[in-house]
Amino acid sequence: MLPDTAYQVIHDEVMLDGNARLNLATFVGTWMDPMAQRLYAETVDKNLIDKDEYPATAAIEERCWRLLADLWHAPAVASALGTSTVGSSEAAMLAGLALKRRWQQARRAAGKPADRPNLVMSSAVQVCWEKFANYFEVEVRYVPVTEDHLMLDGYELERYVDENTIAVVAIMGVTYTGCYEPVDQIAAALDRIQAETGLDVPIHVDAASGGFVAPFLQPDLAWDFRLPRVASINASGHKYGLVFPGVGWVVWRHEDAVPEELIFKVAYLGGEMPTLALNFSKPGAQVLLQYYNFLRLGRDGFTAVQQSCQDVAKYLSAGIASLGPFELLSDGSDIPVFAWRLRVGYTDKWDLHDLSAQLRQRGWMVPAYPLPDELTAQTVQRIVVRNGLSMELAGHLLDAVRECVTYLDGFTSPMPKQGRTGGAFHH
Repeated sequence: MLPDTAYQVIHDEVMLDGNARLNLATFVGTWMDPMAQRLYAETVDKNLIDKDEYPATAAIEERCWRLLADLWHAPAVASALGTSTVGSSEAAMLAGLALKRRWQQARRAAGKPADRPNLVMSSAVQVCWEKFANYFEVEVRYVPVTEDHLMLDGYELERYVDENTIAVVAIMGVTYTGCYEPVDQIAAALDRIQAETGLDVPIHVDAASGGFVAPFLQPDLAWDFRLPRVASINASGHKYGLVFPGVGWVVWRHEDAVPEELIFKVAYLGGEMPTLALNFSKPGAQVLLQYYNFLRLGRDGFTAVQQSCQDVAKYLSAGIASLGPFELLSDGSDIPVFAWRLRVGYTDKWDLHDLSAQLRQRGWMVPAYPLPDELTAQTVQRIVVRNGLSMELAGHLLDAVRECVTYLDGFTSPMPKQGRTGGAFHH
């Protein structure tokens, strides 16, 4: 068919998708300014693996992760190591592989078995860590989420850590609530364990969202390489790094944290190039967009954008809390994300799935899902405030929530529950 016809067929079909700007379920960026979009169109053909062919793009990639190493307080940026990835999932898997191989090397050097590695994390962890453990044969030890401990905070960590623990994963921006796990408390707990047992367990920080928020909104919070126990950090450029999908980053405190065996050298792209990745081919355009944001915004600009998002999140969370049916689990004080649940005893006519369905009819995508572990009976809703959700739009959203509550409260019998999945929730 003609190019115009093929374009129109696809253009018309994707009109059935939701409006990305009104998708408050996703953490992934849905807006960039016009000059960024122009740069994207001009560089979309670049394959980042061809570093000999695209040396300027390769140099910009290294510049970006060294900027992040500095932002995250690496003790010596010159001796740090990092790379771009297609997202935080690949970044997490590379970090996990480095931790596993380092642990195996140390065990074998000590004449000990190295066949039963484990990784300790909160049960509220993102699904990429479940994938890592499954794909690379690492036992996962989940610290359960409870009403008293809604995140990993170091409580009873000694029950989960042993000589086979390759690392503890701490989350800067829990997917379910947007809250930071207290990395300093986790590090302190591991310090106590080392003092008592001799076990020296590193921390990997999954800062998929918080890595681009905390340095600007909570600059005095010690969660990064300022804590000696933090070995590596990943973050998503396509989340609060403000880039279109997909780009992620992983940075190690020191290049020695990555065994040489994980770095491959290929000579068939025009020159012998080292590569550290699960993917081979990957887009160079998103890396250039990340650098565009670094140049365009700088520290002051990133601070202004993230502060604006947090202001909107706090405005929305305060508005939701002021409505009779709801109580907050978080208010957007960490990353600009917050969650709420129905007050106990408010109604048996409707639940948060009904509210989510009503909001979707008005164009807003606001997910409802159960909490993990002992809290699976509790359903919550969550809003992710990204760049592009203005205070004016937030006001319209609050109006829509009020209208939906009034509508749902008007029912005299419970809403039908057919067709609910209850937990299809991964960003």
